Amino acid sequence: MVSGVEGAEVVFRLDDPEGHLTAVRLWQELGLPGDSLDFEPVDGGWELRLPRPTVHRMEYLFQVTGVDGEQATAVDPTNPRVVGGAFGEHSVLELPGYQPPAWCEAEEVPSRLEPLTVPGTPLGTTVTGQIWSPDDSEPDEMLPLLVCHDGPEFAAHAALTRYVGALVADDALPRMRLAMLDPGERNTRYAADLDYAATLTQAVLPAVRDRYATRENVVLMGASLGALAALHAEWSHPESFAGLFLQSGSFFTPETDPQEAGFPGFGAITGFVQRVLAARAAPSSPAVTLTCGSAEENVHNNRVMAARLAAFDWDVSFTESPDVHNFTAWRDTLDPHLTALLHRVWGQVGGGEHAA
Repeated sequence: MVSGVEGAEVVFRLDDPEGHLTAVRLWQELGLPGDSLDFEPVDGGWELRLPRPTVHRMEYLFQVTGVDGEQATAVDPTNPRVVGGAFGEHSVLELPGYQPPAWCEAEEVPSRLEPLTVPGTPLGTTVTGQIWSPDDSEPDEMLPLLVCHDGPEFAAHAALTRYVGALVADDALPRMRLAMLDPGERNTRYAADLDYAATLTQAVLPAVRDRYATRENVVLMGASLGALAALHAEWSHPESFAGLFLQSGSFFTPETDPQEAGFPGFGAITGFVQRVLAARAAPSSPAVTLTCGSAEENVHNNRVMAARLAAFDWDVSFTESPDVHNFTAWRDTLDPHLTALLHRVWGQVGGGEHAA
């Protein structure tokens, strides 16, 4: 019994020849109806058939209940394909036609990682991270800077350093530095927190510039709460960033996201989002690219935010990808969308195929 794609259906199967289970249910983030996710008992195990979804890949888990009433959640033992993430491993079904980015297998420019430590910040805590640089670069070489929220997670689960290394090697991006910031207490820092915005713009950026020769047109990227925090930092400290790359932004409103009302930062987030949506003018005009999964719960909020920012005459690009809220989806939209944003901010470079 093997899970997979069968014609117009996706089929999930689980062996249980000894009858150790009393129920099996599918965990997923596609917004499928709850009453369609329970497996049916079949000869030797359990099976669930669903219409093939409109995404190009599907992450999932099995929720099982034993005869003793104990419940557990686990990856699909019939499917060897798994992907890591901030909340552990998920099984993955890749639908026909899906291909990971070509740069995932490309040669990278030799590089090095150096620790970043910024003490005495407005947060009252130390901010840490890592700086990625071409291995042959010197601190006094003037290079553009890309800053990433949740940097270590993006490197581990979205191959961010491979993306940068491969495209720099291909001459599709210029020699650059990448500041990958540790999230720390991200649910507080990233929830439209003024102390974090001040820390990022008035402590972290100066610390990087003190250590490395850095061009003025810095680009900031983040996903989910990290995207919300990126927009909030630029809105609160105008002209700190020349470009923003916002993926699956948590642009919550009380009307569209009552399910998030228990989140401690909900009031600060919704208050900031409302200020942006109600503003007659913006305090600055960075170039902005937003991406979001077409099947995400918060895709509507991202559409609204993209339209609001474009109404300020910002240079805005918005793309929906056939996926949901996960690191692989964010990885798959780095090129061409982050690439194009960096070209818009830093200028066209090189002769690689991505530079056109």
